[in-house]
Amino acid sequence: MSDRFTIEKLGSRGDGIAHTSGGAVYIAGALPGETVLAERDGARARLLEVVSASTQRITPFCPYYDACGGCITQHMTPDLYREWKRDIVVHTLHQANLLAEIAPLEDAHGEGRRRITLHVRTLDGNVEAGFMAAKSHALVAIEHCPVTVEALHGTPKIAREICKALRPSNKPLSIQFTATENGLDVDIRGHGPGGEKLRQKLVDLANSLDLARIALHGDVLAERRQPFIRMGKAAVTPPAGAFLQATARGEAVLAELVHTLCGDAKRIADLFSGCGPFALRLAESAEVHAVESEKPSLMALDRTFRATPGLKRITTEARDLFRRPLLKPELEAYNAIVLDPPRAGAEAQARQIAGANIPTIVSVSCDPGTFARDAAILAQGGYILEKVFPVDQFTHSGHVETVALFTKTVVKKRKPRLG
Repeated sequence: MSDRFTIEKLGSRGDGIAHTSGGAVYIAGALPGETVLAERDGARARLLEVVSASTQRITPFCPYYDACGGCITQHMTPDLYREWKRDIVVHTLHQANLLAEIAPLEDAHGEGRRRITLHVRTLDGNVEAGFMAAKSHALVAIEHCPVTVEALHGTPKIAREICKALRPSNKPLSIQFTATENGLDVDIRGHGPGGEKLRQKLVDLANSLDLARIALHGDVLAERRQPFIRMGKAAVTPPAGAFLQATARGEAVLAELVHTLCGDAKRIADLFSGCGPFALRLAESAEVHAVESEKPSLMALDRTFRATPGLKRITTEARDLFRRPLLKPELEAYNAIVLDPPRAGAEAQARQIAGANIPTIVSVSCDPGTFARDAAILAQGGYILEKVFPVDQFTHSGHVETVALFTKTVVKKRKPRLG
């Protein structure tokens, strides 16, 4: 049974919101100003028909858009999309009573996403590769994803070939592909450890498919060419399956903002450093201490630093910053702190920073909600949130990143005069 709704605004996940006597109703695919028919199920409803369309509605460019659970905004005009995504940040900070200048949304899609994870299944005897449908475990088979770089367009076919090679196990697989400057880097997940016969089969497959590297659960089976990513002057070979920014343009934009906001700081701590997208660029003008829990990423960073001429010193420390954050005396050895935690944020570390006296804090966040929580902690410690830069590298999704500058006036204690 369908009901008629009038859409008033967009929610943080791109849903059209209609207000009714029974409360707000969220309808994916509906736009402000539209009248729609939808099938209601509690606070959510499934769009059935657009009775009166918005002038800001356009035709999605992806053939899988209605089925795939990835992109959610291809039906919006670019202007509406940019306004909505920036407003996610504006609204979140307003809710947290945080006042700051918020820059326009920076488009960081570039040539497209350089990493993709495909799910691979054998269905009715046929091997299929693709993404999961929205809020479902149903596989949507694809031939290519148009929001990725061209080097990844053939990955569904490669994923099917890998699945066929592993077919006797008949296990559902997740295969991560990364487009590097030296070819595709592939990490297979879901199969579990393999014997020598299976490993050799995957090595042979890497040769026939011309893969740069292939790994099984992070265990490298063959590295035919060293897969590398450029980070400033440096060329990094990340561990198999390690975290990377979604797009090359996104990483460059974030790193440029971080470098600019750190100003003339000469000693910088890069917390949650990964394999060095910020540290390696910052080291072109400052000494950097990189802290990260993943030892393989730190080892990759250290190798790259030692192999790259012209960089100032980078030191590394393996440390779980959730359980053992840097303390005030450790933090105050630096002129600037760069904080780039995962989606959960960095509450424990933010509390330690709040009690310290550091002139400059640069926060990079992939979640406005946890950023606002941590920013409020810093504000309570006397830091001023100067400016926030929304960065959009996950185009057509509900994800938005922020880079923010916090400052604090540090008064140096005078030594008592003797005599």
